[in-house]
Amino acid sequence: MMKSKSLDFKSIEWWVVTFLFLIILLVNILNIGSTRFDLYDHELINYFAKIFIPLILFAVFYVVHMRLIPAYQRSGKLWVFLAWCVPIALSSYIGITLFSVGGEITETAFTPYYFKSLAIYGGYLVWVVLLKQIFLPPKMENFQLYNSIRLGSIFFFLLLFVVQISVIFPRGLSQVFAIGIPAIAAVILYNYLLIYRFRRKGKSKLANAFNIFLIAALPGGFILGATAEGQPILLLIGVGLALFIQLILIPISNFAFDKYFKMRGQIKELNHQVQVGSANLSFLKSQINPHFLFNALNTLYGSALIENAEKTSDAIQKLGDMMRFMLHENTLDKIPLKRELEYLQNYLDLQMLRFKNEENLDVQVHINEETCIGHIAPMMLIPFVENAFKHGISTKNKSWIKINLRCLKGSVHLDVVNSIHPPKSNPDPSDESGVGLDNVKQRLSVLYPDRHKLNIVANDSEYFVHFSLQLDQND
Repeated sequence: MMKSKSLDFKSIEWWVVTFLFLIILLVNILNIGSTRFDLYDHELINYFAKIFIPLILFAVFYVVHMRLIPAYQRSGKLWVFLAWCVPIALSSYIGITLFSVGGEITETAFTPYYFKSLAIYGGYLVWVVLLKQIFLPPKMENFQLYNSIRLGSIFFFLLLFVVQISVIFPRGLSQVFAIGIPAIAAVILYNYLLIYRFRRKGKSKLANAFNIFLIAALPGGFILGATAEGQPILLLIGVGLALFIQLILIPISNFAFDKYFKMRGQIKELNHQVQVGSANLSFLKSQINPHFLFNALNTLYGSALIENAEKTSDAIQKLGDMMRFMLHENTLDKIPLKRELEYLQNYLDLQMLRFKNEENLDVQVHINEETCIGHIAPMMLIPFVENAFKHGISTKNKSWIKINLRCLKGSVHLDVVNSIHPPKSNPDPSDESGVGLDNVKQRLSVLYPDRHKLNIVANDSEYFVHFSLQLDQND
């Protein structure tokens, strides 16, 4: 994932910043114990200022980062973007300044931490643009370096921001963020690499071993610290961290991983369906070869003039069966294999009727249908035979087509060999109709990704195709 594409950094930035402001607000709200509720006491104003200032900053981030910037990227209208940003910046500055001065966070109307926060945010946006210019493919082989640097940049700029606004939350919280965020990220990474992934692979014992090591390592480290420093509180902190990791952090991260892989599976399934639809649409557009049908009708007409209709009526019936097959059964996902073989046999019979007077042509057909039981996607076999007749026959040179089809239990195997001739100086565009081999390969990769083999070998005089397909066992 890190290599194949860019991460969804818009969502990552949103959730990280939301989590940060949520912690700041909770800490400031719970800090009420030392506040005196006196209507004219600056302590009370300071208490509410430290609640509303983060709310204003978070609201500005949401409007600008999640709404205005995406709208600007879609429209490209800079003046609309600036027309919104200027009043937002002015009104947020006034609101923050009023709370900051009223709560005696700053002594003057100038609030340095507000402007420093804007500078940090602007610096981050510029840095992201530079990262995209330098580290995105094709300048880099993949997205891994870009994704890694940008993830680190989010943490670095967020830490700068926390340090600058440390005046609006209790002392020491910035140090907690500086240590806690990397520690949480390390535990989540440890969980994914050594616990979650092994559990998904069915290696529960190995996953449990790594989980036990994580549980034991934290209290163990703090026990050593408590022994060395003579402070039992360190042991309680270790146990509390172990419980926090096991009861909160790991379950939440596992839930996020599950949602991610479920969404990824849904996206993969949708892509598969789109590919199937695309392949089938292309297939339906090209499946009928009008040139062959017209030649067949002309052949039938000629036969009707020189004989008394017995062979002609049989040929007409075969052509009718083929047309019904193309109009009705071709739209199905799967059909009985015997119906595909009937269509193939009708096609061969009509082609042999067409070329029966060609002295230079040798056609050998061996089809063993006795064990051909199962279902198959329609028009999987005929393109290889059609290709042989389309390109393997010359009215001037010796030509040959050899077809051998056999069925084994749960599989069908087709070998087609045809002669090769120089291309026509004025090729007939209608010869390109029909189901092309590229289209067949696309359908095979979508419908039978691990259940087919297709080998095509050509030299100066001969074209060889070996095709085998594994049928579904429940068909």
